[in-house]
Amino acid sequence: MAPMAPMAQQAPSTHPVAFLARRAAMALAAAAVLGGAAAPAAYAADGADSAPAGSAKKLPEGLYGTKDPQYDGVWRQSLALLAQHTVGVRPAASAVRWLVGQQCADGAFTAFRAEPGTSCDARTMRDTNQTAAAVQALTALGGHDETVRKAVNWLKSVQNDDGGWSSMAGSPSDANSTSVVIGALAAAGTKPESVTSKKGGKTPYDGLLTFRLGCDVKEGERGAFTFQLKGAAANADATAAAATGALGKGFVVAPAGGAADTPVKPLSCKDGKADGASDGGRAGAAEGGAGYLVAQLDKNGHHLPSAMPGQEKQPDVGNTADAVVALAAGGHRSAAQQPLKWLEKNASAWARQNGPAAYAQLVLAAHATGTDPRSFGGTDLVTALNATGPEPAGTAPGKDARAADTAGNSDGGVNVWWVIGVGLAVGAGIGFLLSGRRKKNDL
Repeated sequence: MAPMAPMAQQAPSTHPVAFLARRAAMALAAAAVLGGAAAPAAYAADGADSAPAGSAKKLPEGLYGTKDPQYDGVWRQSLALLAQHTVGVRPAASAVRWLVGQQCADGAFTAFRAEPGTSCDARTMRDTNQTAAAVQALTALGGHDETVRKAVNWLKSVQNDDGGWSSMAGSPSDANSTSVVIGALAAAGTKPESVTSKKGGKTPYDGLLTFRLGCDVKEGERGAFTFQLKGAAANADATAAAATGALGKGFVVAPAGGAADTPVKPLSCKDGKADGASDGGRAGAAEGGAGYLVAQLDKNGHHLPSAMPGQEKQPDVGNTADAVVALAAGGHRSAAQQPLKWLEKNASAWARQNGPAAYAQLVLAAHATGTDPRSFGGTDLVTALNATGPEPAGTAPGKDARAADTAGNSDGGVNVWWVIGVGLAVGAGIGFLLSGRRKKNDL
């Protein structure tokens, strides 16, 4: 593995690197567009308009995207493979081999191993988020039982006493990491509630619900989840992840079909206590989280906002897509429609700049709501996703006859709004972005 970058791999004790790696890639790509100057070649945006041939470092065969995979290689690969599988696309064998080859002997995955033939050692930064993402992808693809088993066993071995997980083993638990591991356990056929900490016997759900804000906070934050307990404040990113994880679901949420629409019921308090069934365990927590998300979406024009340090709040497409999945997971079909329409109108340019993980997020949001990802606001997300990696091995019958590829033809109504100054994060590693996590807590 490459040597530790300054701050980037020293900070994960308090922040989930995999989730922030996604944010870093998006921000760097947008910085190149907004600033009128290209980002460094190793961090070029994914897609057809990325760095000129020969200007970027050579990437491994089978890897999706063109930007440097140091912080998000396994994450973006896993999401891309999972999204393809979800819509009936059979990924290239080389893409699957690359992902499997990133696993350490103890079962863990790190973000990127430049030399997978070299054994992982004590300096290898094993990551629960990347491992859990790989578990979800490889379980869905099938045929990788031993790889999945080892990964799940490693995740169990690094569970914290409170029942949750951090992105890096031994660090304090956080809502995002705990949620993505819950999704991995469920996908692999392990009931999350059966996985208990060695000390205290706490389950993942016990750990997750500690991040929930109840009636003892101000009204606008009730029902939300915090990222971590320290400096607890409502966090939209954590809430979207936790509202899905609390229901025992992962990245892939099956569309409700003809099931009845479930109205959103925000956490209601009376005399300082939860009123009615809104305090009913993890289902009630998920419902309260959905209520907080809907309030934030409505307040901000059907999208969630994000603010980088020193900048005004701007639309956060990735968090909005996660919120749509969370609402769909809770059966809140009507509530998911307005943010979904916002994504259809505004997400094209964002996805084109940010490549495989971004396209995968939108594919999974479309899938969860029963929307055709091949005709998503004028964009064929599936074809666009396929184009970021090796040519797929095949497509399931009936999946390849939908709308023709229009990827890139509809930019939607939103400008590329991620801040220019984020490009400075390249020189300082991802630590600058990591420090921004707490500043997002007011969302």
